[in-house]
Amino acid sequence: MKSWVAALVIILAAVGVGAAFSFPGLGRYEKVKAVNGAVAIPLAAVSDGTAHFYKYSQGGKDVAFFVVKSPAGAVKTAFDACDVCFREKKGYEQGGGYMICKQCNRKFDINRIGHGAGGGCNPSFLPSRQAGGSIIIAVSDLMAGARFF
Repeated sequence: MKSWVAALVIILAAVGVGAAFSFPGLGRYEKVKAVNGAVAIPLAAVSDGTAHFYKYSQGGKDVAFFVVKSPAGAVKTAFDACDVCFREKKGYEQGGGYMICKQCNRKFDINRIGHGAGGGCNPSFLPSRQAGGSIIIAVSDLMAGARFF
């Protein structure tokens, strides 16, 4: 009888943890929606030097990306994927001033993320612009990276 109760407690705990990760803010990615063909992320939400991970969905396709303020003060945007390791679907994690590929463990200086820094295992560049206190990312640019996911 006691083993039955213990098994039930373990099952309920596992279901609870799974449900928690489906609530906004508790999973790895915060879901974002587009308005007028673009996603807007408030600068105030990403100005802490920590990488913030987002997911945009369109037509059954999820596109993951991150926004991080570099140690030099520039806000960087990139797909949570690279040209080499994207098939593993592991993405990146932050380690201080670096983004680290979770597949091959290569480190990439956050200051260098951007246009022209692609190729290899670099975080794939995601164009963005700043306007009105937000980072603006065009849906067309997001969907251009759908092949990674």
